[in-house]
Amino acid sequence: MNNESRPKVQFVEVQTEEAGQRIDNFLLKKLKGVPKSRIYKMLRKGEVRVNKGRVKAEYKIEEGDSVRIPPVKTTNTETEVPVNLNIVQDLENAILYEDKRLIVLNKPHGMAVHGGSGMSFGVIEALRALRPEAPFLELVHRLDRDTSGCLLIAKKRSTLRFLHEQLQKKLMSKQYWALVEGKWPAKLKHIDYPLAKHHLKSGERIVRVTEGGKPSLTSFSVVENFKDFTLVSAEPVTGRTHQIRVHAQQAGHPLVGDPKYGNDEITERFKQQGLSGRLFLHAYSLTFKVTPEDKAIKVEAPLPEDLQKMLEYLRR
Repeated sequence: MNNESRPKVQFVEVQTEEAGQRIDNFLLKKLKGVPKSRIYKMLRKGEVRVNKGRVKAEYKIEEGDSVRIPPVKTTNTETEVPVNLNIVQDLENAILYEDKRLIVLNKPHGMAVHGGSGMSFGVIEALRALRPEAPFLELVHRLDRDTSGCLLIAKKRSTLRFLHEQLQKKLMSKQYWALVEGKWPAKLKHIDYPLAKHHLKSGERIVRVTEGGKPSLTSFSVVENFKDFTLVSAEPVTGRTHQIRVHAQQAGHPLVGDPKYGNDEITERFKQQGLSGRLFLHAYSLTFKVTPEDKAIKVEAPLPEDLQKMLEYLRR
């Protein structure tokens, strides 16, 4: 049974191996069992201070930073991941590429990248349980729970920093396949609507095109046309939450099976055909450098069987 520690203010100094990560990720590790929503609220309200100043969730901590963590109830033990579960065991078989610095995983849909929001564990916790001898395993980026495909995990802090640098400088290419409603115009190659997160009264987080929102750019190209649908390749140049989904919706071509931004009637139609009721969004390739001296490598994740069946159904 998890023991609760008595909450008190903590002042934590950032160590060398912790530097370079976002403050929200740093807090998620320090405050075991605390919901992500609570951590973001603490940051918004200024309860968390770095060197006595307020910071946003995306702030990158530096060695020697003094982080004030407010009183909050935590649990002293992590959720134990049942490594005998098929979904956990299958992660080893889902590895597309691995070397001494990183792993590229073909993430299954329906599995979150990390625990929280009702999930006791996610991909990163499961990988750590499968590799208890690994001194360091960290997510380089995220994929939505219902999105499948290429997910990068760093095995070294220096690699994590270098991959983050490529993301920030837009030197890493991430390509997605998405099935959208209607006929996507071949001339529509770029969408740059600004995006902002909103919280509904229900507590659900949603992203909307918002004047004054964060600049966002997605490149699109047509892969295959069907009668009422289009398979497109999408490359998010910026990395905003739900970016491809909202940009496609705003263009009048929402993603098939999207529970937040899609068409419920279309989703139901595919369910009735015996096809998976999942979101049709798959991260099919990543292009990046492992070290500054190396040539860029490209890793591809094959389209999952359930999405292949969707395309076969449409071709018929």
